[in-house]
Formats: sequence, C-alpha cells, structure tokens
Amino acid sequence: MTEQKELFNVGKIVNTHGIKGEVKVASITDFPEQRYQKNNVLYLEDASHPLTIESVRVHKGMYMLKFAEVKDMTEAELLKNKVLKTTHEDDELSDNEFYYHDIIGLVVNDKSLGEIGTITEIMSPGANDVWVVKSKQYGEVLIPYIPSVVLKVDLKKSVVEVEIPEGLID
Repeated sequence: MTEQKELFNVGKIVNTHGIKGEVKVASITDFPEQRYQKNNVLYLEDASHPLTIESVRVHKGMYMLKFAEVKDMTEAELLKNKVLKTTHEDDELSDNEFYYHDIIGLVVNDKSLGEIGTITEIMSPGANDVWVVKSKQYGEVLIPYIPSVVLKVDLKKSVVEVEIPEGLID
C-alpha cells in the first residue's frame, strides 16, 4: 500500500484560455513563483491525478498554465473549477516563515496576560500578516506578525509566545 501524500491547495482553475488547452488559475499560495514553474507537478483533487506544467505565464494577474497531459480546449474544459494541489516536499522555509495551516489552531500566550486564545485566521492586509485570535476573555484579537509582538512560534508545542502592546486589547 502506497503512502498517501499530504496535499495543500495552491490554486483554482477558473477558466480555459485559447484552443491549445491552457487554463487560467487563480493563485491561492504564498509561493506562486515556486509553485508554477515549468516541469513542476501539481495535483487535481488528490495525488492520483498529477499534472506536469509545460508552460507558465502571468496575464492580468492570473497564472496561465499549460499542462503536458492536457492536449486541447476540450480537455481543459473538464478542469474548470478544480483545485490544484501540491506537496511541501521541496519547500525550504527560513526560520521565521510558516505555512498558514501550521499557524491556525495554535494557542497564543502573552507574557503578562497569560493565555489569550487560539489563532483562527491569517489576514494579509499589507506590510505584515495579522493573526486573528479567538479569545473567550477578549473576543477577537488582531495580532500583527512583527518581531516586537510575536516573540516565539513553537510548532511542536502548538504555542505562540507574544508580547501584546498596550492598547491592543481593550
């Protein structure tokens, strides 16, 4: 029995483009330049449907992919609204980089306030990410992912140590 690979969503095929089987992809990955490269393999729905990227280009903010396995527009039509997935086997993250799915669900502890709550969402409004923490005591707390606030992320213990600045929590 083969081991099932853990797959993560990287994009959604929203339409076809042209008659040669190219598809238009709305990217939902932090690493589009890494994910959408010639000869990379992506998966449709599960690991049993691999697709090899034959060519890639960006057009009006969308990734236009041509897969080796897709010969024409008729075959490409069958892919519409499907989600593209990948593994994280080849990823190299630096010390302070994390996947969203690794952060969501972690417990947030403040040095002086104790346990704040659990991270439920990550927003990317601009210069830095903002972690949304659901708290029984404080409601919804927005924590900016900056070094002065997020002191330590311990994935093994599922805990984030923070130092909440004055005025961030009512």
